[in-house]
Amino acid sequence: MSKLMGPYNTNDRFYGVVVSTLDFESSDLGSTPVTLSAEAQAAKMEGVNYETLAIKQNSSVVYLYLNRPRQRNALSREFFSEFPKALASLDQNPSVSVIVLSGTGDHFCSGIDLTTFASIKNQSGSLRPGRANEWLRRDIKFLQDAITAIELCRKPVIAAIRGACIGGGIDIVTACDVRYCTEEAFFSVKEVDLAITADLGTLQRLPAIVGFGNAMELSLTGRRFSGQEAKELGLVSRVFGSKEELGEGVRLIAEGIAAKSPLAVIGTKSVVLKSRDMNVDQGLDYVATWNSAMLMSDDLTEAISAQLQKRKPAFAKL
Repeated sequence: MSKLMGPYNTNDRFYGVVVSTLDFESSDLGSTPVTLSAEAQAAKMEGVNYETLAIKQNSSVVYLYLNRPRQRNALSREFFSEFPKALASLDQNPSVSVIVLSGTGDHFCSGIDLTTFASIKNQSGSLRPGRANEWLRRDIKFLQDAITAIELCRKPVIAAIRGACIGGGIDIVTACDVRYCTEEAFFSVKEVDLAITADLGTLQRLPAIVGFGNAMELSLTGRRFSGQEAKELGLVSRVFGSKEELGEGVRLIAEGIAAKSPLAVIGTKSVVLKSRDMNVDQGLDYVATWNSAMLMSDDLTEAISAQLQKRKPAFAKL
């Protein structure tokens, strides 16, 4: 795990690794030093050795944390290498049924660390025209793949959002399967304010979640919107009053999903995602093919037996 920096100095917030795509005002975040919560400490102790992430397992529900609280969980270059590896590892772990994605500290994600842009500029600047453009396209695809790894993960990924969810944070949560937030959470598709066309998934996924017109307005204005508005738009499924309520509510939801047939859960995620990009006939054909392979299973036998015997089903790990 990476060593965390010393107390955060608001005077340094636009220098080095502290800066992110969100131009934070002191009224947004306050000027007091950031301290690791008990939640973050637990994640840090139990997590694997990632620089930008921490992992904590609670039965079959795993908590995956963006773990740069001093930098408001801004997305560094290392994140884009580590995140898909962590998701692939959890996906292949039979003890994992559901992944809850959150952030340590007071914020979910403040966007891409501006040093990531600097590294891209430095690398592409060392190449000749044409080759520099081809390299940049490959690098953008590399960054995109890190976010798309959420959809490629068979296990459901639930976003639990508090504080800032800005720029790259929107890219991440729109790729998640379910989203919840606290009342004090706030959101912004910030890239337009940095003279960037968002390119990691927001412009492709957000319209399907909040509608074309709403997605266009949010993306063109870059305006900040609240957790309650996010609920009204359909970006999140529920708003909780506090981080404690968010944690408990998401835990119950995740454990409820984890108790269901893992074959049915991964099948539901796959079919919904595929159907998003198909017409109705294509979607029906896809699910018919899926169920022709998956329907007759031990899970179906166990579910029916549990119903008849009025007990909770016990499914094998996947």
